[in-house]
Amino acid sequence: MSTALVPVDQVERMALAVAKSGLFGVKTPDQAMALMLIAQAEGLHPAIAARDYHVINGRPTLKADAMLARFQTAGGSVRWGEYTDQRVVGTFSHPQGGSVEVAWTVDMATAAGLTKNPTWRSYPRQMLRARCISEGIRTVFPGVVVGTYTPEEAEDMAPPPPRQPEPAVEVLDFAAVMRRIDAAKTVDELNTLKPAIKQLDRDGRAEATDAAKVRAGQIRAALEATDIEPTEASDEPI
Repeated sequence: MSTALVPVDQVERMALAVAKSGLFGVKTPDQAMALMLIAQAEGLHPAIAARDYHVINGRPTLKADAMLARFQTAGGSVRWGEYTDQRVVGTFSHPQGGSVEVAWTVDMATAAGLTKNPTWRSYPRQMLRARCISEGIRTVFPGVVVGTYTPEEAEDMAPPPPRQPEPAVEVLDFAAVMRRIDAAKTVDELNTLKPAIKQLDRDGRAEATDAAKVRAGQIRAALEATDIEPTEASDEPI
């Protein structure tokens, strides 16, 4: 185990190489970079991420063997009982968490709708073993996995919903922003200019913010003069 920090530029080069290789389920340099930073945060060399982690359905997963190895390194132990294509039983023990027997059967997997995955039909014993490892370690010593799933579990999960694109921000120069502020008739109109004001440089942002506050005061004064109650949306802009 290495606790020396690897410079970010070197991690980026490794991430590019891993993504280009097409191995480990990593499809993009960003995915590889994220896994390598996780490994480095755990005191491991970033390259360990390629060995121990796998990206399944867009989720970082820790391979069952790696999960079990970490558990044993942390003082845990496992004793396998029944170990067939129909039923796998393991007894997991750790000084801090006690002992628990975990059993997984094909009938349990079928009832949970897991066996629709072709991998279950081809490698039932290995899939049952992975389920036992994950459940047993989470029960006895969860700190060793910290919410990470095995690839076998992630394969049975629905892919995460696609990330919604951020709404486009209208890009306005300083002069255009100031014209919009002067022309605003309501505080709501001023509030819609917040993203554009945030895109300005520091001096322009400060001047536009002050101008928006002044304009908001003018609008409120005009509303009070006509006895019109401002709406709940009429918050201080910016």
